[in-house]
Amino acid sequence: MTKLLTSLLLAAGLAAQPALAADKLLLKVPVAFSTELPSLGTPIPRVAEEVEVMSAGTLRMKVYEPGKLVPPFEILDAVSSGKINAGYTTAGYWAGKIPAAPLFSAIPFGPEAGEYMAWIYYGNGLDLYQRMYDEAGYNVKVLPCAVIAPETSGWFSKEINSADDLKGLKMRFFGLGGKVMEKLGVATSLLPGGEIFPALEKGAIDATEFSMPAIDQRLGFHKVAKYNYFPGWHQQATVFELLINKDVWNAASEQHQHILAEACKASMADSFAEGEALQFDALKRNVEENGVEIRKWSPEMLQLFRDTWEEVAAEESANNAYFAEVYADLTAFRTNYDLWEQNAFLPRF
Repeated sequence: MTKLLTSLLLAAGLAAQPALAADKLLLKVPVAFSTELPSLGTPIPRVAEEVEVMSAGTLRMKVYEPGKLVPPFEILDAVSSGKINAGYTTAGYWAGKIPAAPLFSAIPFGPEAGEYMAWIYYGNGLDLYQRMYDEAGYNVKVLPCAVIAPETSGWFSKEINSADDLKGLKMRFFGLGGKVMEKLGVATSLLPGGEIFPALEKGAIDATEFSMPAIDQRLGFHKVAKYNYFPGWHQQATVFELLINKDVWNAASEQHQHILAEACKASMADSFAEGEALQFDALKRNVEENGVEIRKWSPEMLQLFRDTWEEVAAEESANNAYFAEVYADLTAFRTNYDLWEQNAFLPRF
């Protein structure tokens, strides 16, 4: 009886092995951001470590630094076509291809990270996110895989006290916020992170925004522009995505699919926590060591940005039905969320 029980247990163990050792899958993952940049580029190497452990080595991710496999702005097309099988980037980079894409990345005067994740995971956000790529003809599976807290509003070489001070500036700007700045007379361009400092240094641009203080500090913007403005009205939270070729995703085992989805969901919390932990030291260092002057937008300037954003949102909704659908859904969610937020959270003193 003991031998029989032992044999049955051994057989059961062997039978279970193929489930653990599902067909091996290697995702080659070019990234849009250097993995040296905290909470912006660091999440994906950590995800790679976690999925390998959770899959007992049957699922691996090989991460390639920006430009090493494909340029950052070509990741979506390369994943969709099957040239590469995965990529880590942000949907805001596809605004020229898919007008609604920035809504899944960062929204002026939009939700903070907690509210954004609530809409994505427990509202209609994730379904709308995938549907966007499907309806636009892209053969990709999207997994939100990192989120960061507010960014700085920008680095300027002069003080900005009025709308007139913005007119004529050449500025690197991201996403829908860039459309706001264009309406205010700023000539905007979207440069990858590694190209911003040289452009500032050579005078190709006069100002820039990119990310949070700890990230901007690594890129050295403070060496050229000494006025750092807050709050980051254009990006109160920014979501980053892992794109996987849909044929590769559909062929993957259910186990591998779950591991990837859950590892990315865990990364959303981890990247947010990392970002929140690093900013105060970066701000102190900028002021005490780098000669940076922190400025806050006046109520008048913030109202100008908000009013201009509402014009942009109305125009984008009128020009693109899917943008209108997503923005309406998010707005309805946020209207409901306001009831909770206004009652549950302490007022800002």
